[in-house]
Amino acid sequence: MKTRINATRGLAAFSLAALPMAVQAQADSLDTSNAPQRLNPVVVTAALAPRTADETLASVTVLDEATLRRQDPTSVTDLLRGQPGVDITTQGSFGKQSSLFLRGTGSNANVLLIDGIRLKSATTGAAAWEFLDPRMFESAEIVRGPRGSLYGADAVGGVIQLFTPEGEEGAPQPRISVGGGSFNTQRYSASLAGSSGGTRYYVAGSRFDTDGTAVREGGDDKGHDNTSGLVRLSHTFENDAEVGLLALRSKGNTEFDSFGAPAEDDFVQQVAAVYAEQAVTDSWRSRLTLSEAHDERDTLAPTYSSLFETRTRTAQWQNTLALGPHELVAGVEYAEDGLGDSQTSGLSFDKERRYNRAVFAQGFLDFYPLTTQLSLRHDDNQAFGEELTGSLALGYALDDQHVARASYGTAFRAPTFNELYFPFAGSSNPDLNAETSSTFELGLRGQYGNWFWDLAAYQTEVDELIALDEAFRPVNVDEARIRGAELALGAEINDWTLAAALTWMDPESRSGDNTGNRLARRASESLRLDVDRELGDWSLGGSWVTQNHRYNDAANSERLPGYGIVNLRAGWDFAPMWSLRATLENALDKEIVTAQGADFDPVTFQAMPFDYLNAGRAAFLSLHFGG
Repeated sequence: MKTRINATRGLAAFSLAALPMAVQAQADSLDTSNAPQRLNPVVVTAALAPRTADETLASVTVLDEATLRRQDPTSVTDLLRGQPGVDITTQGSFGKQSSLFLRGTGSNANVLLIDGIRLKSATTGAAAWEFLDPRMFESAEIVRGPRGSLYGADAVGGVIQLFTPEGEEGAPQPRISVGGGSFNTQRYSASLAGSSGGTRYYVAGSRFDTDGTAVREGGDDKGHDNTSGLVRLSHTFENDAEVGLLALRSKGNTEFDSFGAPAEDDFVQQVAAVYAEQAVTDSWRSRLTLSEAHDERDTLAPTYSSLFETRTRTAQWQNTLALGPHELVAGVEYAEDGLGDSQTSGLSFDKERRYNRAVFAQGFLDFYPLTTQLSLRHDDNQAFGEELTGSLALGYALDDQHVARASYGTAFRAPTFNELYFPFAGSSNPDLNAETSSTFELGLRGQYGNWFWDLAAYQTEVDELIALDEAFRPVNVDEARIRGAELALGAEINDWTLAAALTWMDPESRSGDNTGNRLARRASESLRLDVDRELGDWSLGGSWVTQNHRYNDAANSERLPGYGIVNLRAGWDFAPMWSLRATLENALDKEIVTAQGADFDPVTFQAMPFDYLNAGRAAFLSLHFGG
């Protein structure tokens, strides 16, 4: 086994070392005057304002529309798995509970945004990644590192933002896709987009339905269905004022095991927003956004039933001021987290509402070749008091192609409603403080005509980590230190599209008997390679994702093996506006286990662990009409 692991690491290292040389050899013979913009894309998540990737002074990965269309994943987690700094654990495939670790921080210590609107559960603090249909989104931005000074609570490991499409200029453009495959899976989607007279619109719907697979050895198949709808509308007036709205809703059902017995969740994930933006002067733009995010889960199991419904309503006023080459962003925000009116679990939380008031500012100063980004935010939360977060990033252009960067930032994770107010006696703690963190990072990016590389190293210290004491009551006792390094590469050479991501991480506990142990369920090494080739009307591609072992528990006594999976894909544009796409996921039919559950022996009261199994080999075929 050790020999095989070492061989895999050697192959990974060789692949990443050889890629830049191969790309450079090709690039030297090409005209790069029309270099593809997608290798240095404009991103907005890292700095609250449009910046090219090499200008953000942050570690950022962009998954654009072309990537989403080529890979056509069945879940958002499949798209994100193995990206730089990203680790995914799941309790089965197709709508089963998933957790996303960003730079080793927990699933409730990073932020999910959909077109700028935060989506999470106020009771658990985490986003339900498994209930989002990837066909509803056009692109994704992964920003790694603390962003508490821009986004407030929970942006400890970073921020992931999913973007929905908007209508393009011209006549209405329809898109329709129909497909299915393994496990009696069916997928349908349709959309209509266009623009006329200053009005842009995009309307879409999708349906995903599968019998699923067993989530544990010897278990029954666990199905999943998801129906999603999206409306996005905006209008620009002659005075350059703009108003718009967004509504996205996913609703469905997923089956799972509860202590060895069949159970199911009915779920709803929803975001809605209206906004107005106006150029006050030639250098000052002002934007007001009102939004609501809704998370609902209705669980039916043999021994219990529950309904947890949470809502977050937010009002934000943001102003952007251009001062020559410099830029200032400042704003205020008011948000209210609350539980739904009908919690049918029979539980009564001590408090069902909390507000958060914030003021924030960011300065982006360009003294080429030196650039500086300075941000500061003050949060006043009704439940746990005040938090001040800040960050400072420096960038230096070594030449036209290379930028070095250094940054320091702080962030915090807010205690959840469950941690503060869960009504079972002794199972919550209203005196909890927020977790706090500080992060140093050094980075270097090379940006060329048709390829790039980005290298980053960082260290994060987390204090006041919330953990359960001996009486299973949450308390502020833990500490952690997370060190890591990431290497990302991308290239477009003739008809080839290449991407690689290598992550090394040491997420170490600094608490009591677990000091020196790896934080639970985190892999420490990860590699992802994506290769695609255009061949006239055909396209071929594949992804290889491999990760080393992890531990299911804080004591590091329950080891879960590493894995390597290969996903293959092909496309055929057989007529104008018509195409076929085929994917073969986990082509080598490898077993993937990233989490364990436990049953309890009613006689001995001992825990009996079992592995959560992900799907094996799966094939899917779809027919598409539209651009």
